[in-house]
Amino acid sequence: MWKYTVEVNGMMCGMCEAHINDAVRKACPVKKVHSSRAKCQTVVLSEAELDPETIAAAIRSTGYEVGAIQKEPYQKRGFFGL
Repeated sequence: MWKYTVEVNGMMCGMCEAHINDAVRKACPVKKVHSSRAKCQTVVLSEAELDPETIAAAIRSTGYEVGAIQKEPYQKRGFFGL
């Protein structure tokens, strides 16, 4: 599984977060997506590797600015972090 952390500027409310999440879900086969206006970021989890530019384009299409995108392997931790 892969984790993408995207810097996003311009989110002001929960509807902004939902708008970005919906756009990313429509553009990419994601397992989970979560946006945070407080952290100015969107985190995307996917079983397959994604094209970071596809994620960025989906977010830009909603009118928000996209900054750096970090990609890293993601492994879900079990109970008690094991």
